[in-house]
Amino acid sequence: MSTQVSEKELLLKLRPFLEGQDSEGLVTELENYRPEDIAEIFWDIELDDAKFLIKVIEKQKAVEVIRSLDPELQERLFKGYEPKEIADDVVSYLDSDDSVDILNILPTRKAEQVLAFIYDQEYAKNLAAMLHYDDDIAGGLMAKELVQVKHNWTVSQCIEEIRTQAEEVDSVHAVYVVDERNILKGVVSLKDIVLAKAHTSVIEITKTEYIAVNAYATGEEVARLMTKYDLITIPVVDSMNRLIGRITIDDVVDFIKEEADKDFQLQAGLSESVESEDKVLILSRARLPWLMVGLIGGLGSSMLVSNFEGDISNLPKMAFFMPVVAAMGGNAGVQSSAIIVQGLANNTLKSKNILPKLGKEFTVAMINGLVCSALLLMFNLIIGHGYNLSMVVSIALITVIVFASLLGTITPLILERFKIDPALATGPFITTINDVIGLGVYFSLGRLLLGI
Repeated sequence: MSTQVSEKELLLKLRPFLEGQDSEGLVTELENYRPEDIAEIFWDIELDDAKFLIKVIEKQKAVEVIRSLDPELQERLFKGYEPKEIADDVVSYLDSDDSVDILNILPTRKAEQVLAFIYDQEYAKNLAAMLHYDDDIAGGLMAKELVQVKHNWTVSQCIEEIRTQAEEVDSVHAVYVVDERNILKGVVSLKDIVLAKAHTSVIEITKTEYIAVNAYATGEEVARLMTKYDLITIPVVDSMNRLIGRITIDDVVDFIKEEADKDFQLQAGLSESVESEDKVLILSRARLPWLMVGLIGGLGSSMLVSNFEGDISNLPKMAFFMPVVAAMGGNAGVQSSAIIVQGLANNTLKSKNILPKLGKEFTVAMINGLVCSALLLMFNLIIGHGYNLSMVVSIALITVIVFASLLGTITPLILERFKIDPALATGPFITTINDVIGLGVYFSLGRLLLGI
C-alpha cells in the first residue's frame, strides 16, 4: 500500500538520503511512494540529486517517475544523460507514445542518436514513423502497442496470440480484428473471447460496427469521439483503413489538459505556452505582443476621446461614465464569446443553429442591457446628474452591451472560419475592440442627443 504524503513532507524525508548519497536508505524510503508522487519533488532538487535518485531505485519504477515528470523537468533532466543512457534506461521501457513524447523534447540530433541506440529495430522504426506526426493529431497521440488477431482465427488461436502480444502491452482494453492486409475489421471484447467456445471463429464474435479515427484526425476530434461514445480506447487507421495504433483515455486527458492550459493562456493575452519557471526573455516574448495590442487599442481610445474634447469641455460630467461604458462593453463581449468558444470546442455549435444562437444572444443582451441601464438611470437621477445626461448614459450602455454581445458572438465564428484559435476572442482582442467602439458610441450618442 502506497503512503499518501505532500510534496513538501516527502522532500523533507528524502533530503538526508540525497545529501548523504545514501542509496540504500533512499531505496527503502521510496518503496512506500508511487512514481507520480516522487516525480513532484523534482521541481525542488538539483540535477545531480535527480540523477542519483533515478539511478538507485528499481528500473521500472525509475522509468515511471520519468514518465510522470512535467515535460520541462524531463528536458532539464535529460540534459545530463547521454543518448545511449536514454535509449537503454528509459525509452526501451516505455510505450511508444510516451517514448515519442520524450524524443520530441530532445534536440533533433540527440533524438536521432537515441533512436540509433535502441536495440529493438522494429520498435525504433515505429518511433521514427510516429515522429512524423504532429503531437496534436491522432498519429501523435497514439501508441503502437496493441493486441490484434486475424479474422479467420479460432478463439483458441486468438487466446494464444493474446498471451504473446499482451506481454508488450500494459493494459489490454480491446482486441482488434484485422485481415491479411492489416485492414481493421472490428473489435472483440475480452469478455466475449472468454465466454466463446474454443473452436468458434473470431469473426463470429467481432463487433464490426466500431469507431476509429484517421491518423491525421485532430486531437479535438479524437477527444470529442471518445467523450461522445464513452470510449476507453480508440483504434487509429491510415487512409486505407489499416490498423496502425490505438489511443487510450489517459492520452486524451493529457491532451485536453494541455489544450485547456493553452486556451487559458491565450485568453489571458499570452501568445505562446509558457511556465512560471521559464526565462525572463521567454516570458516577456509571450506577453509583449498582446500588451502591444492593448497599447495600440488604448492609443486608439485616447485619439477617439480627443475628437470629443469639446463635448467633454461643455459637459465635463460625461467623462465620469467613460470607465463604466468601456468596462460593461468589454465584459458583455467576453461573456458572449466565451459561450461561443465553448460551443465550438465541444462541437455543439452547428451551422444550422448559428442564427438561433445570434438571436438568443441578442435577446439576452437586450434583457441584461435594459436591467443595467435602468439601474444606472435610477442611480444618476438619485444623485442628481440630470435627466438628459442620465438618459444618454443609459441609452449608450444598452447600445454598447447589445453591440458588444453580438460582436463577441460573431468574432469566434470568424476566427474559426479562418483556422485561428477562437479562444483568442475571449482575451485582450475582444476587450480592446469593445473599449474603442463603446466609447465611440457613447460620445456619438451624447453629441446627437445632447446637442453639445
